[in-house]
Amino acid sequence: MDETLRPAADSTRIPSTPDPLALHDRSITPGDRTTPTAPEHRTERRTAVADTDETGERGGRRSGPGGGILMGRPFGVPVYVSPSWFLVAALITWVFGGQLDRILPDLGLVRYLVSLFFAVAFYASVLVHELAHTVAALRFKLPVRRIQLQFFGGVSEIEKESETPGREFVLAFVGPLLSLVLTGAFYLGMKAVDPATVPGVLLAGLMISNLLVAGFNLLPGLPLDGGRMLRAVIWGITGKPMTGTVAAAWIGRGLAVAVLLGLPLLTHTGVLGNHTAEIGGMDTVMDALLAAILAAIIWTGAGNSLRMARLREHLPELQARALTRRAIPVENATPLSEALRRADDAGARALVVVDGHGDPTAIVRESSIASVPEHRRPWVAVSTLAQDLTDGMKVSAELTGEELLDHLRATPASEYLVLEPGGEIYGVLSALDVEKAFVKAMARPHS
Repeated sequence: MDETLRPAADSTRIPSTPDPLALHDRSITPGDRTTPTAPEHRTERRTAVADTDETGERGGRRSGPGGGILMGRPFGVPVYVSPSWFLVAALITWVFGGQLDRILPDLGLVRYLVSLFFAVAFYASVLVHELAHTVAALRFKLPVRRIQLQFFGGVSEIEKESETPGREFVLAFVGPLLSLVLTGAFYLGMKAVDPATVPGVLLAGLMISNLLVAGFNLLPGLPLDGGRMLRAVIWGITGKPMTGTVAAAWIGRGLAVAVLLGLPLLTHTGVLGNHTAEIGGMDTVMDALLAAILAAIIWTGAGNSLRMARLREHLPELQARALTRRAIPVENATPLSEALRRADDAGARALVVVDGHGDPTAIVRESSIASVPEHRRPWVAVSTLAQDLTDGMKVSAELTGEELLDHLRATPASEYLVLEPGGEIYGVLSALDVEKAFVKAMARPHS
């Protein structure tokens, strides 16, 4: 029995890479190269120097419930600003301030205050882009976990994938569309003011930035919005979402290579507007670094899109009934040694504490059993090792796939009581067993 009831390593998260408990859609929205902005990063949508989608972040755990400072809850969705945003805001303020010094030299040090305003206004545009994705997702009954403004842009974490290719296309397109609308609004505003004034320069910078955000995100490769649109088209033609994902992801990887090689070449030759005589060694290094960061984000996002698609393809293989360990009921006062003996005789691997009426009240955790030395087990009652059951720790034996993962994510625990539809005890589900099954399914090639 010691062998079968070994500790479950207290797995409360399933699993780690990629995390099936957070299926979302991520996207990046590009910033402006000339009016400096910087690039950024379950389904999940991003916005910065590239509005990428479905990067599968799974990206590490954040430092707190929102991974930053909570700024508000538009449409009921929390918006967080990551601490890394302040770094890019400072960078934009410094670089744009230098440009203002050449265009409006009379501003003096006030130019940095104007530059800071530009940085905030640009990221407000990024937020509008992300809110477009969010509103569309909510309209399609897709839950949105949060929006986060990060180093290279914004991320809308959409919990589920679109059910149809048409909805997928709309969900991806609304972000660039709103950026284009903002481009037009800033253009009209620019025409109404003197271009050689602070308002004129700010409006021009915001117009160019939003145009680049829209244009970059419309490129037809995952994880960009354009890649999701391409995926939706191929999905609609073939009827196979995986086919669309594979095609758009490999095009995305091609775009990553093109950015890595092409961006430094374009800036060095002056195609993007810089005079070649003004391009020095440091500019070349910065352009190469920017290209490498963008290329890495796109390449990683495309790969994560493939992994997330494969995850969804294998999700139906996760079945609560198939993964459940057989359990025996024991009463509160039963000595641990006696409970383990009964479990061994019955071929069971879990213990469920029941009351006098036979109703389950708690689960004896594997890690607690392992912590009790064998010589003390006759003197330890199972009640002292049991974890009281909550409603969230009760799982229907009929749950499968994403519904099962959603339930486990909502109530993290190491073990769950699995019940038949009629309420009878079926057994105990270990989070570790689900994680192992998930990893095993992901290791198999997709069909």
